[in-house]
Amino acid sequence: MTDDAQREAEQQRLQLEKKRERYVWYYLAYFLFGIHIVAFVMIYAVLHAK
Repeated sequence: MTDDAQREAEQQRLQLEKKRERYVWYYLAYFLFGIHIVAFVMIYAVLHAK
């Protein structure tokens, strides 16, 4: 491979890695948000149980 081709391949790899990392952060944010919703519902259920 030529030097330009290597540099282009490295740029594409870095771009893909950055995109995947962003998806991981989104997944983590939704997961943590969901856990809090479940926790609040459980607290509500315990406090309002007869």
